[in-house]
Amino acid sequence: MTFGSTILRATVGGLFVGHGLQKLTGAFEGPGLEGVTGMMQSLEMHPAKQNAVAVASAETFGGAALALGVATPAAGAALIATMVTAVRKVHLRNGVWNSNGGWEFNAVMAAAVVAVASEGPGLISVDALFKRSRWGVAGGLFALLGGIAGSYAVTEYAKRQAPEAAADAAGEGAA
Repeated sequence: MTFGSTILRATVGGLFVGHGLQKLTGAFEGPGLEGVTGMMQSLEMHPAKQNAVAVASAETFGGAALALGVATPAAGAALIATMVTAVRKVHLRNGVWNSNGGWEFNAVMAAAVVAVASEGPGLISVDALFKRSRWGVAGGLFALLGGIAGSYAVTEYAKRQAPEAAADAAGEGAA
C-alpha cells in the first residue's frame, strides 16, 4: 500500500501541520498561542501556556514527521494524544457528529494515524531510508496506546498543577 500510505500520511500529516500552525502562530485564521492558552485555561489544562505550546508543537512537528514518514509510530503517538485529549476535554459530551461539536473528526484523524503507523509510511519516506517502510501491528499499537497514555498523563499532570492543587500542596508541606 505504498501509494495509499503516502497519500494518507501526506494528507493527514499536512492537516495536522495546519492545525498546529493555527495554534502556534495564528496561521490560517487560527487563535495563535494567546488564544490557545486561554482555551487551555478554560479547560483546566494547567499550566495553560505550557499546554498550549505542547499541543501546538505536537500537531505542527508531529504532523510534519507523519507527512515525511519520520519515526512514524512516535509521531503518531503524539498526534493521537492530542486527539484523545480533545475528545476527552471538549468533544465527548457533544456526541459523535462534528456538526454538533462532536468527536467524529478526531476519531477519523486518530484512525488514519493508526493505519499509517501500522501499514508504515511506505517506500517514499524517511523511515524507508532506515529500512522501516512498514512497522506492522506493533507500530500501530505503539501509536494508539502511546497516544492514549500520553493523553492521560497530560490531563493528570494538569490536575496536579491546578492553582488550588498547588496551594493545597504548599499548605501540606508547611504543616
